[in-house]
Amino acid sequence: MSASRLLLVRATACLTLLAGACAPRTTTPVTEAASASPVAAGATPRLVARQFSFTEGPAPDRAGNVYFTDQPNNRIWRYDFGSQQLSLFLEPAGRANGLYFDGRGNLLAGADNRNELWSIAPDKTVTVRVRDAGGRRLNGPNDLWVNPQTQGLYFTDPYYQRPYWTRQAPDSLLGGRRVYYLAPGQTQPVAVADGLRQPNGLIGTPDGRQLYVADIEGNQTYRYDIGPDGRLGNRQPFVAQGSDGMTLDRAGNVYLTGEGVTVYSPAGQLLARIPVPEKWTANVCFGGPDRKTLFITASEGVYLLAMRVAGAQ
Repeated sequence: MSASRLLLVRATACLTLLAGACAPRTTTPVTEAASASPVAAGATPRLVARQFSFTEGPAPDRAGNVYFTDQPNNRIWRYDFGSQQLSLFLEPAGRANGLYFDGRGNLLAGADNRNELWSIAPDKTVTVRVRDAGGRRLNGPNDLWVNPQTQGLYFTDPYYQRPYWTRQAPDSLLGGRRVYYLAPGQTQPVAVADGLRQPNGLIGTPDGRQLYVADIEGNQTYRYDIGPDGRLGNRQPFVAQGSDGMTLDRAGNVYLTGEGVTVYSPAGQLLARIPVPEKWTANVCFGGPDRKTLFITASEGVYLLAMRVAGAQ
């Protein structure tokens, strides 16, 4: 989500939160709502850097190093866990938002400068995977997930007006704001989830059987079953909370973002609320060689948080 959209989303979120909850916070200990909090004892988010305009889309490579976007500045950054150093990976970056690695080590990106999906090879060669849906311009691919069992790609396509676009509204013939599926070897995505006000974050289970999708404006996260053909079915409400970005850990716990990070068990039980000292927490992933560090992209900064449980792979 862009910085230009931040104030509107935060104002919407404030309607459902206690007064003052949307004000910037200082780092405080994690509030545990259950004894099974996945956060390491005594750990709080540690600032890595605060030199960006709006950070998004963190994705770990095979070694656990994390790539993320500074969307307004049109850059993709890389954080190396060995050297603990940041380096610029790609600029310009197609106004990339969400990122995810496929099984071949290519970095997939929701490049909404031209409303496309990119595949970025390790040598930084860019291939456009998706240009449109049935000849209609996409709203702006946002978050992505690759099914590790099939290499099928899911992505959300909300609409966030960008200052660098000439258009001022979605294509009315596209059919709305949806979740799409791109089958392996195909160039045309198919819509697999409708009836969402503003689909944003999504993440699937490692066995490839279920997909979580957050409707950020509807203040709801849903769980779908994934069929053999990649289609979604059996939509079930998971929790009454939307999310910008999402991730899972190996215990199946679901991490939602917005006002900090909120962690739920697979049954929807609240496990932890993790305050982050920024105006908005956009996204999270697990990084590091052991995948036991939560990498948090939040407004102008990026943070690390030690965890008791590793991320799902």
